[in-house]
Amino acid sequence: MKEEITEETVSQILPHFSIQGTLTKIVRNTQGHINDSFKVTTDKTNYFVQRISPIAFKEPVKVMENIDLVTQHLSKKIRAEGGNPAEECLNIIPAKDGKPYFLDEFGHCWRVYLFLDGKALDAPRNLHDFEEAGYAFGRFQYLLSDFDPSKLFEVIPHFHDTPKRYRDLEAAIARDKMGRVKECEEEIAFCRARKNNLSKVTDGLENGTLPLRITHNDTKLNNVMFDLTSGKATAVIDLDTVMPGSPLYDFGDAIRFGANRGKEDEKDLANVSFDIERFKAYLRGFLRGAKGAFIKEEISLFGYASALMTFECGSRFLADYLDGDVYFHIAYPEHNLVRARDQFALVKSIEDSEADINEALAPYLK
Repeated sequence: MKEEITEETVSQILPHFSIQGTLTKIVRNTQGHINDSFKVTTDKTNYFVQRISPIAFKEPVKVMENIDLVTQHLSKKIRAEGGNPAEECLNIIPAKDGKPYFLDEFGHCWRVYLFLDGKALDAPRNLHDFEEAGYAFGRFQYLLSDFDPSKLFEVIPHFHDTPKRYRDLEAAIARDKMGRVKECEEEIAFCRARKNNLSKVTDGLENGTLPLRITHNDTKLNNVMFDLTSGKATAVIDLDTVMPGSPLYDFGDAIRFGANRGKEDEKDLANVSFDIERFKAYLRGFLRGAKGAFIKEEISLFGYASALMTFECGSRFLADYLDGDVYFHIAYPEHNLVRARDQFALVKSIEDSEADINEALAPYLK
């Protein structure tokens, strides 16, 4: 049973951090599903307090060391360009011993950020929202383009190693723990038909034709803060999975999430399709924010990466279904299979849109 973290627990943690003012309110934040999160208000300002999940992150201190390095770099670059780091990136409030975290008596890792005003969206309301999200993640890449990726700890090894994810799927097929392989023959055949086209990014990183950069690795829309008045993206949040990788992962996963006309667990696959206009909007924003940070070899693979990340996600859902739903939370017994079918339908739709995607990319490859 999950340990209950209460407002009283937070009030006992706060004195270990260098916060300003007198505490007036603590309110639990229920939007996230991983960490225990709270908005803390003092008579001076607002803070965002979290206990990092000990289940999701086995080495939370290293996670915080990553975030500390990245946010320091972001803050310095934003300030040098005349921006305001307090509004445009996460700002760590250090513990009183100077560390970017505090370990409580149980070894749990706590952190405090300056609270960022604005709104995070669960889905784009229009093309403008999706373009702005692209801008935010593209700017994130630009600001970190001169940061040495080797300084960062790999939070989740092989997180976007698609060939390894495929091997994991084949292992789950071989185990057939739940006797479900027979009902998944069509999905398995879909994956096997694509197994020889999964390594362009991993091969490129290995042979040096694609540069190793910093990746966010969770480029959902709700990890972007939007200004309530202007509707413009202001900051990228949730840096728990920031680590070395390829921006193709970030771009592809954003398209997987945001350019699907259906839901991630849509049962009627007729409602699942790739929206080229959303792709174009995100592409515009991403490259505008990146300010020329990417090479043509990366840009040319944006369409491929969109299908790749969608395939990877679908293969993970399918493997989890075959193993008895041990990783992803489900709402009903076939939930992971429905999710896998949804992702594979989107892969096919992206593949069928190759000509439109290439046309959209062409102006940026001249």
